[in-house]
Amino acid sequence: MEPGKQLSTSIDAAIPTAARMYDYYLGGKDNYASDRAACEELDKVVPSTRALALNNRRFLQRAVRTLAEDYGIRQFLDHGSGLPTQNNVHQVAQSIDPSSRVVYVDNDPMVLVHGRALLDQNDNTAVIHADMRETGAIFSHPDTERLIDFSQPVAVLFNSVFHCIPDSDTDGPLAVARRVREHLAPGSFMLMCQLVSEDPKVREFVTDFMDQATQGHWGRVREEKDVAAYFEGLEILEPGLVEVSTWRPDTEVAPRQLTQEWIEFGGVARLP
Repeated sequence: MEPGKQLSTSIDAAIPTAARMYDYYLGGKDNYASDRAACEELDKVVPSTRALALNNRRFLQRAVRTLAEDYGIRQFLDHGSGLPTQNNVHQVAQSIDPSSRVVYVDNDPMVLVHGRALLDQNDNTAVIHADMRETGAIFSHPDTERLIDFSQPVAVLFNSVFHCIPDSDTDGPLAVARRVREHLAPGSFMLMCQLVSEDPKVREFVTDFMDQATQGHWGRVREEKDVAAYFEGLEILEPGLVEVSTWRPDTEVAPRQLTQEWIEFGGVARLP
């Protein structure tokens, strides 16, 4: 992203966004006809997408609970957080410890409007309007500085968002992950996952479709090896990098991803 580029604060209902499409798949109401139409077209080729979105949301909730309960994390920075839905990061973390602090980051103006309205009464939570690639602006934002102490461990979340940004030496997912890591204290955690497929035809179709539908606000569907590169040098928590419905499931009968045309792949790791 160009340094200092101003984000739009207007909402264009005619152009689908990844955040609103995700909201639709989760059963939310903050989406438009254009988002629903894009989802219907996507489902013709990758029909497991709704189940994938739901399983991804459950993974996020399990991971946040694990980090709060088992590792004592009380600070969360959620990049590309999307529209507010039930059991958000702050609700899960604050159910463990009400003093937990959460900063949500998203470039979708609709997320900003709805998120701030929802969080008006929660002093330990904030929503900032920023592109996830603008690490410096995010980490120096007044709300981030107010809520997050980067001299202490923090959990940085990139949940199902890296496929939304294209490859670049300075702004691609790998560069962003490495740049964020430089700001974190030892003992911090990074959650990272994105859409992958080992089928080149699926990767090509979804990448092209979403790029056209969102008018360029998309990166690409990648391969598992690409996601593994994000974690180099980190201590990956068990069970490793996996299809996310299999990451520490609550029960043996918890929902699993049943079709494999594409999957959400990633995990959680700790900075040494």
